[in-house]
Amino acid sequence: MGRAIADYYLKGKAARLRVFSPLFEEDEIPVSTLFREFKDMPALERKALDLAKGKTLDVGAGSGCHSLVLQERGVDVTAIDISPLSVEVMKKRDVKNVLVQDFFTLHGQYDTILMLMNGIGIVGTLKRMTEFFHLLDKILAPGGQLLCDSSDISYVFIDEKGFVDLPDTGKYYGEISYRMLYKDTIGDPFSWLYIDADTLKAKAEENGYAVEIIDIGSHYDYLARITNLKTSKKLNTKLHNS
Repeated sequence: MGRAIADYYLKGKAARLRVFSPLFEEDEIPVSTLFREFKDMPALERKALDLAKGKTLDVGAGSGCHSLVLQERGVDVTAIDISPLSVEVMKKRDVKNVLVQDFFTLHGQYDTILMLMNGIGIVGTLKRMTEFFHLLDKILAPGGQLLCDSSDISYVFIDEKGFVDLPDTGKYYGEISYRMLYKDTIGDPFSWLYIDADTLKAKAEENGYAVEIIDIGSHYDYLARITNLKTSKKLNTKLHNS
C-alpha cells in the first residue's frame, strides 16, 4: 500500500492495488480514495473527525487525509503508519507530526484515538482484543475516547434462502486473512478483523470499557466511541468532589 500511495502522490495516478483472500474473490482498493478531501469522505468518517478533540492519534494514517483535515482545524494530531513510504508521503503533504510506528508498541497518551477506514481491523483476531484494551489502558488519557468504524460482514454469508450461513472455520467469521499485490510487490499475508457492534461491546465490557454506537452507515457499517469505564468513574468522582 505504501508503494501505491507514493506512486499516486508523485504521478497523480497508480496501478491496481489488488487484494486477495481465501474467502473472497479478488478485490481492489482505489488508491485515489486514500487522498480524498473531507467533502468526499463517507459520513461516518466526517462524523468521527468532527468529534475528535484534544491530543489526537491517527492510526494507520496512510496518505494523511484525516490528519490534514484535523490540522486545518487546529487539532494537535499525530499520524502513525507502519509504512515508511506512507510516512514519507505524509511529510511531503505537510502533516506536521508523523511517525513510522506500530500501534501495538506505542507510548504516550492521547485524548482521541482515530481508527478509521475499518482501522480497528489491525487487531486481527478476537483473541487479540484483550491485548488491544490493555494497550488502551496505557495510551488513552483519562476521559479520552477511541473512535473507530467497522462492519458486520455476516451479510457476505447470506445464502439464496436469505439465511446467514457462516463458514465452519472454527474462528469468528469476521477474522479474514488478506494479501496485497501492487505491481511486482507482494505483501506478506496479514489478519484483519471486521467486528460486529454486539461483539465489540461484549469484548469492551470484559476489559472495563464501554462502547457507544455513534452512527450507522448504509452498508452494515457503524461508527463507535470506546471509553474507559475505570478512568471515567475516577474522573467523574474527582469532578464531583471538587
